[in-house]
Amino acid sequence: MPMSDAKSIQLSITGLTKVYRSGEGVRDFSLHVNKGELVTLLGPSGCGKTTVLRTIGGFLEPDAGDVRIEGESVLHLPPEKRPTAMVFQSYNLWPHMNVFDNLAFGLKLRKFKKQEIKERVAYALDLVRLPGSEKKYPSQLSGGQQQRVAVARALLLEPKVLLLDEPFSALDAKLRLEIREELRDIQAANKLTMVFVTHDQEEALSISDRIVVMNGGSSEQIATPQDIYDHPDTLFVAEFIGRMNFLAGQAAGEHIRMQTVAFRNDKGLSGNVKIAVRPEDVQLLPDESAQEGLPGTIRQVMVLGHYAEVSVDTAAGVTKAFVPREEARSLHPGSTVTIGFTRATAYAVPS
Repeated sequence: MPMSDAKSIQLSITGLTKVYRSGEGVRDFSLHVNKGELVTLLGPSGCGKTTVLRTIGGFLEPDAGDVRIEGESVLHLPPEKRPTAMVFQSYNLWPHMNVFDNLAFGLKLRKFKKQEIKERVAYALDLVRLPGSEKKYPSQLSGGQQQRVAVARALLLEPKVLLLDEPFSALDAKLRLEIREELRDIQAANKLTMVFVTHDQEEALSISDRIVVMNGGSSEQIATPQDIYDHPDTLFVAEFIGRMNFLAGQAAGEHIRMQTVAFRNDKGLSGNVKIAVRPEDVQLLPDESAQEGLPGTIRQVMVLGHYAEVSVDTAAGVTKAFVPREEARSLHPGSTVTIGFTRATAYAVPS
């Protein structure tokens, strides 16, 4: 995790523990989120990401640890008194109220004047690209529009930390892509501090400043999307993020060997290892370089738009490579090829 100036830290979670009777939950979890940063908690179901989010928002009481916003502990505050706002997977709009009343409700509780409420609601709807929809009811809006209203309602509370719990999972793929781009634009333009929960790795990689990959109630890695993708710290992260080949190898001394191919043993591993290689880092070598690579037989060629996925049977395991579509025209199942690797990471085999 990059070092942060204490003044720039908006949200600080230290030693957070919340364990349920089932044994699931979070144990000794810590995270610091800077002002204006969008941090995503990513992981499979039951890894603890929603537990962290709901504890920040005050919907769960931790067994141990602290949650501070701008240096002040918020554990003693109920959800409505915390400087946070939460956007849920279900939109939670009141069906009997029009859009204006849904958005104005929280402002009325805070005793804002009528004209100011009107101006703020109009501004929030402009922000989420729904101007002039004040008189519509939730049933007259699409799912994407309802989720935008839910985001606008949260923004109107001017939270110091905005919490989002899988807010786009009920939307279709195209709409999900559009709305997360809009959310990122709003977040960047207004320098909002956000903690976002998702199990969708593509979503996390596309919108985050940093990602927390969670597993079994703790963080496996906290880093930028690029670092998470290019340099997974653990075997779990390598398996969870993106497409990956896993091949058998042996580590000894300065080298890791995989059949006819050798890599530097930067981690000082020994014995059997798993070698992780992304399909885009697998190359089909020309004949003159064949002695440097791993021989194999093409099992399958699948054209996927502008590129093709080529599956190759090798002595180290089945290896998938992404190649340009034009290059794939000359490749056929049963043909022999030699593959090379531009980047690879090795991990100890779990005992």
